[in-house]
Amino acid sequence: MAKEVVETTEQNEDSNISPSGLRVFWIEILRDKLALGSLIFFVLVTLTVFIGSALLDLDEITKIDPLSRFLPPSSEHILGTDTGGREIFGQLIYGTRNSLVIGILVTAMSGTIGVLVGLVSGYFGGHTDNVLMRVLDFFLILPFLMIVIIFVSLVPKYTITSFSLIMTAFLWMGIARLVRSKALQERELDYVNASKTLGTSNITIMFSHVFPNITSIIIVNMTLSLASNIGIESGLSFLGFGFPESTPSLGTLLSYATNPTTLEKRWWVWAPAAILILLLMLSVRNVGEALKRAADAQQRRGT
Repeated sequence: MAKEVVETTEQNEDSNISPSGLRVFWIEILRDKLALGSLIFFVLVTLTVFIGSALLDLDEITKIDPLSRFLPPSSEHILGTDTGGREIFGQLIYGTRNSLVIGILVTAMSGTIGVLVGLVSGYFGGHTDNVLMRVLDFFLILPFLMIVIIFVSLVPKYTITSFSLIMTAFLWMGIARLVRSKALQERELDYVNASKTLGTSNITIMFSHVFPNITSIIIVNMTLSLASNIGIESGLSFLGFGFPESTPSLGTLLSYATNPTTLEKRWWVWAPAAILILLLMLSVRNVGEALKRAADAQQRRGT
């Protein structure tokens, strides 16, 4: 009897010192030096471009100067100039900010829609699940890239917000399916049945009980989606279906590489944007992989 009491006490102590979800994530990032360095790099780049864009004059940056075309990097022009004589450095600052804003907006909006659809579908099941999943399947079979190109072409003057909305309309399905599968598992557990027996409303159960138990996998998915969304925006702009040349973004800067002469002899026009896209996507991926390992460890512990 005494032995059982001791073992129970030890188990209670272990459960009391079990780290919370956010602490587990942070511990995993601290343990992974690559993920920690990637997080620091991403934060520094984000702060730099947002502070820098607030200090720089966009009209001056995008002002065309034919006499300063394709000037190489120098003390006067840190990263040289482009085909219109515009500063590459200033465009890189603004372009990175625009690409990050779009990536964050699309990730947040598509994540919100996907979580709501997946949570409702998985929790209620039955006819609700069938209807929502058929809608999701319909969106999945649509050719995403072609439809986005058509929408972008039809909108005469689109902004960061409208461009983000167009992308969001076709990027919420993945997280919706993930949340649905987790919600289907959670709805069968004892704590959900107990809450229903006590008369707790479905809305309260979904958002106060089920949702907190699947937040770790949502955070991981949205972190990894951020890198993908930045890449999608850059790819569309590179193809000429994103922002116009007058609006800086990483994709518009990279699109200069489509000119063979610029690609070979004027590396300063496109190379900084290409390197920054690569580093940003790798840094977000590294952080996301660390969060994924932390989420898996939490799941194994049942926390």
